[in-house]
Amino acid sequence: MAMITDASLSLETEVEGVAFAREVLRIEAEALGRVRERLGPAIAQAADLIYRCAGSVIVTGMGKAGLVGQKLAATLASTGTRAFPLHPGEAIHGDLGRIRADDVVIALSQSGETEEVLRLVPALRRLGARLMAITERTTSSLGRAADLCIALGPIEEACPLGLAPSASTTALMAVGDALALLVSRMRDFSPEDFALYHPGGSLGRKLTRVEDVMRTGRQLRRAHVEETVREIFVRLAGPRRRSGAILIEDADTHLLGIFTDSDLARLFEKRREAELDRQIGEIMTIDPKRVRVGALLSDAVELLKTYKISELPVVDRGNRLVGLIDVTDLIGLVPAEFEE
Repeated sequence: MAMITDASLSLETEVEGVAFAREVLRIEAEALGRVRERLGPAIAQAADLIYRCAGSVIVTGMGKAGLVGQKLAATLASTGTRAFPLHPGEAIHGDLGRIRADDVVIALSQSGETEEVLRLVPALRRLGARLMAITERTTSSLGRAADLCIALGPIEEACPLGLAPSASTTALMAVGDALALLVSRMRDFSPEDFALYHPGGSLGRKLTRVEDVMRTGRQLRRAHVEETVREIFVRLAGPRRRSGAILIEDADTHLLGIFTDSDLARLFEKRREAELDRQIGEIMTIDPKRVRVGALLSDAVELLKTYKISELPVVDRGNRLVGLIDVTDLIGLVPAEFEE
C-alpha cells in the first residue's frame, strides 16, 4: 500500500490542503455566528425547564446528532444535572423503561425529520415526559411535536457534497454547551461542586482539599513538650507509615511546634547529641507553618514551595491538630503548574 510522505506531497498540494481546511473552519465559524444571532428566548426557557426538572434529563439523537447528544449529556452531568444519553433505536426496544413522567427528554435532529427519533414521540407522550427539541425549524415534525423547540435555522454544511454533517453538528454541540452552561450558572455551580464531580484528572486534583490527602491517626507522630527527643523516637519506633516530622501539641491537641528529621540530622552534624535528652519543647520549631482544614491542596503546595519545607501540619479553626501534609504523598497528585 502506498503511503503519503513529505516527499510525495507537492508544495501546491500542501497549500491547497491548508486552504481547504481553513475554508471548512470558515464555513463552520460563520454557521455558528448565524446560529448565535438566531438564538432567542427558547434557550432560556429550555434552561429553566432543565433547572426545574425533578427527574433526569435524557438526551437522544441518531447518528452524528446522537454522538453530539452523548457529549451534551456528559456536559450536563459534569456541571450538576443528572443526565443520561439514550439511543433511539435501543429505546424502542425496551430502553424507554428508563424514562419517567418527571424526566425531560432532549431530542437532537438537524432536519427534525429523523425517523428513529420521531418514533419515540408517541411513547414519550404516554409516559408523560417533557420533550425538548434542538433542530433546524420549529415547523419540522420534531419541532411541532416538542413542548419546546430551540431552532437553529438553515445551516450550510462544510462538506463539499453538502451531505456529511459538519457545520450542523458543530452548531448542535455549541448550542448544547450554551444550554448546559446556562443551567450550571442557574445552579450557582461552584469550583467545590466541580471538584465533587471531577475527582480525577488535573482539574479535579487542582480543586482537591487538604483533608482528602492528609495523614491522620496513627500515621502522625505526636508528642508533648515535656518529652525528650530520645524518649519520643523510642516511643514512636516500630511499624508505622513513615513521616518526617514530629508534631508537638498540648493536652488539648493544640499545635505548638514541629520537629523534623532534618532537625535531628542537624543535631548530629553539629555534634549536639546531648540535646537528644533535652525536652523537645526547648528545641522544636515554635509556631510552624500550617494550613487549615478546608484549604485547597494547591494552597498547601504553594506553602511547601515558598518556605522549602516537606511537612505541613493541618489544623482546625481552633488550631487543634488534625493531620499532616507530607510532600512524599503528593507525587502524582499535584497539578502540573505546581511541579516546577
